[in-house]
Amino acid sequence: MAVYTSLTLEEANAWFTKSFALGELKSFKGISDGIENSNFFIDANYQGKITEYVLTIFERLQFDQLPYYLNLMLFLSNHHIKVPTPFLNRQHHILDTLKNKPAAIVSKLEGSPRLSPNEDQCAKVARMLASMHLVGKDYPAHQENLRSLPWWQSVAKEIIPFLDEAKTNLLSSEITFQTQFFSSVNYTTLPFGACHCDLFRDNVLFKDNDELSGFFDFYFAGTDKWLFDVAVTVNDWCIELSTGAFDQERLDAFLNAYQEVRPFTVAETIAWPKMLRAAALRFWISRLWDFYIPRNAQLLTPHDPSHFEKILRLRIQYAN
Repeated sequence: MAVYTSLTLEEANAWFTKSFALGELKSFKGISDGIENSNFFIDANYQGKITEYVLTIFERLQFDQLPYYLNLMLFLSNHHIKVPTPFLNRQHHILDTLKNKPAAIVSKLEGSPRLSPNEDQCAKVARMLASMHLVGKDYPAHQENLRSLPWWQSVAKEIIPFLDEAKTNLLSSEITFQTQFFSSVNYTTLPFGACHCDLFRDNVLFKDNDELSGFFDFYFAGTDKWLFDVAVTVNDWCIELSTGAFDQERLDAFLNAYQEVRPFTVAETIAWPKMLRAAALRFWISRLWDFYIPRNAQLLTPHDPSHFEKILRLRIQYAN
């Protein structure tokens, strides 16, 4: 999350009151975390009680793309998966317009992230992720993960001019490797469905008693292989941040808990080392893109690309 579109309290109040029957806006604050959209916390007086919401103004996603994400959140919420619930506007639409851009209001989850997770927290995330996959199997909409292989191939051409020879060779060789993997029989037989595709530590909240409060920020979600979603998640939740190496106890806790709910298929077990590389490549490319070709934002600090370069190199070793 970030802030690209500036908004005054007066502008926010006028839009909020006109568009939604959610009370009277009392305060709002820009959110600096994340990189894609403009996000704000909103406090509103609803029926005599202060209620918290999250306002998102979408900066890259288009009106025709957004119903997939918002309706997915609504579908999951209605099926008892802990995610923010989108609110319909006064015209009963899940999407509105603010400053000529798509905008939405969702509920705010309680709690805070666990940035130094333990084995039990990893296991809780894993079980809910597996449950989300099984529930999401019945979500009727289909939209490909927009940050998958075709995007990697396209963006790599933009960022290679900024890279030294070693990074260029790594990026080029790994895209070739993943292109071959994605066209393999093994890849095509992997189970798939609605995936979060960005389930990092800061996109999960826990309450003070360590109860899992829920997953949020579904705006990189898409129809993808479930194994990719698992690989993205363990590449953040189950590593030592300083090195990118797996913490084996956390990794075992995560994978065991996930497979208590949804066991891997034989094809997934075979594909696992390659998918870990794919997940690392996806975020190395996106961080290189944000670092070398940044957008203007009031609140934004690009992530260090070298973090996922290290992880990718380790996952290549892991696969060999």
